[in-house]
Amino acid sequence: MRISKVTTKSGDKGNTSLGNGERVSKSHPLVVLLGDIDELNSYIGNAITVCKDEDVMDDLQSIQQDLFNLGGEVSLPNSGTILINDSRLDFLEGKIDSFNRSLKPLKEFVLPGGDEFCSRIHIARSVCRRAERSCVDALDVITESNVWLPYLNRLSDYFFVLARFISSEQGSEEILWDREQ
Repeated sequence: MRISKVTTKSGDKGNTSLGNGERVSKSHPLVVLLGDIDELNSYIGNAITVCKDEDVMDDLQSIQQDLFNLGGEVSLPNSGTILINDSRLDFLEGKIDSFNRSLKPLKEFVLPGGDEFCSRIHIARSVCRRAERSCVDALDVITESNVWLPYLNRLSDYFFVLARFISSEQGSEEILWDREQ
């Protein structure tokens, strides 16, 4: 699909088209999920602007490509289009395992924060969690099986572990939740 005209005015009354041409409300679960995926992709792009690690930057850009592919699948419901598969879950799980090897086990929750990059990654993580919740609603309106929910679940785990890993690499101390405070 190529976009030749951005302003069409066809959405001015609260409806939009999915990739298959079907007109739906902008509050339709698939459209909500598409919006959350788009927002997540933007937050990742925002984090990349302050990323100092080339390998992490490459991984994040690969994830951005995944999110466009995921959006493509969402916009073509029940079409058999598969752009995200188990290999992308394996990619995320491999990264999570690799980062986790050098991290101390957690005994409490970590307060979101750290340097500018880690703070932005924590925001991406929380937006990803919202997309995950939207995905649950979206899955109620489609009939075919996919890996959307597992992918978003792993992705939020990836962001959490990535923020911890980068903080550790920088020698920053994690601020843990103090249940007594």
